[in-house]
Amino acid sequence: MMVIAVIIFSACNNTVKTEGKKVSTKNKVLQQKDGSISLKVDKAECYSDIENPSTNTAEWNVFVSKSGRFDVWLSSATKDTTDIQYENSVMISILDNRLEARPACDNIILNSSDVSYPYFRADSFIGSVFIQDTGIYNIQLISEKILPKNNNVVEPADADVSKLLSVSLTPAVR
Repeated sequence: MMVIAVIIFSACNNTVKTEGKKVSTKNKVLQQKDGSISLKVDKAECYSDIENPSTNTAEWNVFVSKSGRFDVWLSSATKDTTDIQYENSVMISILDNRLEARPACDNIILNSSDVSYPYFRADSFIGSVFIQDTGIYNIQLISEKILPKNNNVVEPADADVSKLLSVSLTPAVR
């Protein structure tokens, strides 16, 4: 019985280590040591709809090593620090958890390295989500401000005013 228990335990350990290697070699997003998760739109798998940009989607595969409650923030590049001009709500889904909100200018970062003049970085609080288990999660973001990477595609008229840069999940502090 002891031998079987040791074999099963070591097999489980090897599986976790192997999955960890697969995550890093397949360019998945890894949770940082402080528990935060940073998802850059330019590193995502993106899907764009020219006729209905409100369904533009960015997706990431994220390896969550520390579960818990996370505050969800969006970062946008904008020229207008009073209105980042999202016409539609933004939807974020992680498994069965869905957040939907219209981004606002909650924090303006004047000298962010993420953007260059004449843009500012606007951070918008979207809500919080509870991730119960560790493992690989597919995170999906839907917004008209996810602009196509293809230069042949005509961007929306307000594309020069703002665009979505990233999503951050930070551990919630009580």
